[in-house]
Amino acid sequence: MRMILMLSALLILSACAELKQTGKDIGHATRDVTKEIGHTTRDVTKDIGHASRDAVNSVKQDIQKD
Repeated sequence: MRMILMLSALLILSACAELKQTGKDIGHATRDVTKEIGHTTRDVTKDIGHASRDAVNSVKQDIQKD
């Protein structure tokens, strides 16, 4: 009886370790994807801002020439 309890405890502990590792892997993957999305969004927004600024400056120069 004692051996069955010890074996059961060992199986439960190993299952918990696997669940913990799986949760850690999912968490890290989520963090990495979220970081990549954030960096891409930042870069695209910056590019749009720069293009808008350049377009406005170009129009200003065209108006000043006339």
